[in-house]
Amino acid sequence: MPLGPGPGRYGSSAFAGACWSRQPDVEPMRLNSAQTEAVEHGEGPLLVLAGAGSGKTRVITHRIARLVERGVPPRAIVALTFTNKAAGEMRERVSSLMGGTRTIEGRDGGERRARSSGSAGARSLTVSTFHSFGLNVLGLEREAVGGRFTIFDQGDQTALVKQLLRDAGADRSYDAAAVLARISNAKNAFQSVDELPQREGDAYDEIVKVVYPRYQNALRQYRAFDFDDLVCEVARLWRDREDVRARWQSEFLHVLVDEYQDTNRAQLEMLRLLCGTRRNVCAVGDDDQAIYGWRGADVRNILDFEQHFESARVIKLEQNYRSYAPILAVANAVIAKRTDSKWRKELFTQRAGGRPVRVAVAPTPEVEAAWVGREIRRLLRDEKVRPREVAVLYRSNGQSRLIEETLREQGVAHRVVGGAQFFERKEVKDVLAYLKLALNPADEISLRRVVNYPARGIGETTLDRLVSHAYARNWTLWQAVERVDALDDIPPAAREGCRALERIIVDARKELFGASKPPSEVARAIADKVAMKAAIDVGAPTPDVAVKRWANVESVLGTLARREAKQDKQGKGSGTGSLEGLAAFLQMLTMDIEVETDDAADVVTLSTLHGSKGLEFEVVFLIGCEEGYLPHARTLDARATDGVPSNTRDHASDIEEERRLFYVGVTRAKEILTLSRARNRVLRGKAVARTPSRFLMDVPPELLEEATIKDEAPTTAREATAAAEAILAMLAQPPKPRR
Repeated sequence: MPLGPGPGRYGSSAFAGACWSRQPDVEPMRLNSAQTEAVEHGEGPLLVLAGAGSGKTRVITHRIARLVERGVPPRAIVALTFTNKAAGEMRERVSSLMGGTRTIEGRDGGERRARSSGSAGARSLTVSTFHSFGLNVLGLEREAVGGRFTIFDQGDQTALVKQLLRDAGADRSYDAAAVLARISNAKNAFQSVDELPQREGDAYDEIVKVVYPRYQNALRQYRAFDFDDLVCEVARLWRDREDVRARWQSEFLHVLVDEYQDTNRAQLEMLRLLCGTRRNVCAVGDDDQAIYGWRGADVRNILDFEQHFESARVIKLEQNYRSYAPILAVANAVIAKRTDSKWRKELFTQRAGGRPVRVAVAPTPEVEAAWVGREIRRLLRDEKVRPREVAVLYRSNGQSRLIEETLREQGVAHRVVGGAQFFERKEVKDVLAYLKLALNPADEISLRRVVNYPARGIGETTLDRLVSHAYARNWTLWQAVERVDALDDIPPAAREGCRALERIIVDARKELFGASKPPSEVARAIADKVAMKAAIDVGAPTPDVAVKRWANVESVLGTLARREAKQDKQGKGSGTGSLEGLAAFLQMLTMDIEVETDDAADVVTLSTLHGSKGLEFEVVFLIGCEEGYLPHARTLDARATDGVPSNTRDHASDIEEERRLFYVGVTRAKEILTLSRARNRVLRGKAVARTPSRFLMDVPPELLEEATIKDEAPTTAREATAAAEAILAMLAQPPKPRR
């Protein structure tokens, strides 16, 4: 990445005053009128309000290429975005645009023909994330910031805050992650310690007031910066050192920013100082898609752009190239109800036709998930939709569990964006491993997983000895555990641990095979006997994480209980055949399905609405469209441990961000959009009637096609065969080699 100001650099450059002219062999840009207006804008601040699917990246890349054609040296252009992936894609697209033969006019007035290499031109551009750019600036200006430094990662930061809480005698009273989140958001808001908010009765405000200055002092002692400092310290340096600021202002003649609605106050300050009086900034973003207020992004940056950069030109991109008209009609109806909008945009498309948007209502979330799974399987089988073109979106990670369960049952490969799949979480796999071991003690994989969890004195050395004895005597590993008293090189603590494990599994087998006790109850009894909840509490980094992990255990027990209720309803009941079915069911839930993690993987995508930003799919199911999910209950009832508690913002702004989040979900769909909800949910053991999301109510009825989902019907022969074939195909995959 080309960085590093130096006096007179352009004065000695062969590119100073260069005039780049487009040659006939370069393909003309295919842009609509609004895009062309943005690309052709000359000097001064420009705000491009790019609606969803309107081609914003195309505008940025073409504008960079156009600036170079007009004579701006590529080295004098900086484009900033938020992810390395976005920066790489932008650089690649600019490289493609900048290829071709060009005429270069030198400072002496002479001309020469040059074959401009796209890759060479792109390499001389600075295309970067904000934080990578800041790191380079601090590295090049290290003398001005006190010399060499190191960077604290998330683990280092959390450990430091924990230590500071211990020093203050407050480590048992406060969540370190929550304290760190408030420090981070103070930095993102470019607030000093003296500017921190103080709300009456907020204990976290008080402790952050104590810890924040100590945290900063500790960073200085370690000669370190944290992630937020990579922006904050650059802005502070440029603010306080006119000589340094002037050097960087002369370095970059044009600044472009992608996803401007996601910037925070510190990033705004960095941009204002870098642009200086020249104010050649092109900000591309969409206030309708500002959804990251919870992590410090400030939608006011884009709403107040004309105040921050006077005489700014504002251009709206409203032509959508992604979705059919029925989907855009719903999106427009929802976002039109915004109360904090400054510039109204109405998306339109030239794509004719399109299916109506469906609103599907189920009696329960379990029925909702089962229906979504069947619909996905139908689309893949009957309409030949590619799995990668299907997504299920939801507000919170916890909503994925039922969908994952039904997709696994039906053999549909999938990935979870931005989080571990539910059945891949450690605590879930632990519970299932105990139950699988009770069903089949010869299951060595499950035994190895739980033999010393929770800890019972059977360490790696003891396990190796047990394996050696089993191998020498032609036993299974479980037989070695059972017969541990016959082995003379096992330590007493480990011997007792083997006995304890044997008692637990033997009791579980008696309950399963003798007393025909429901597997969900057997699994719960195992969890109680091994004190799994206590182990989770001890092993979790924070109490909040422990609560979530135990909730996952409760959820998997609920999965088993629902299966049992379904079996009873179908008259299959208990017995040996039922236990064989249970073994197959557990195998299916815990299969290690190899799924690529890149975007090219041909699998169904499950994602939170936040994680879906920037993605698009032919088919989208947006589930849980109910009050309490959309908008989320935490926007109405904040917790002290929230990074940005809602009492730092007004309630209306929280609701408006949830509206924008709903809009983001709707606009991910290209061809088919289904919005679904449940009429009732079980909360704290009681069935509670659910209210449709207020955002659904904002859509005129004539724009929606309503569908009622009935309780799950018996699986047809065709469906059963298709599901069985899919499962068998996955089981037939060769196992991964074990390292």
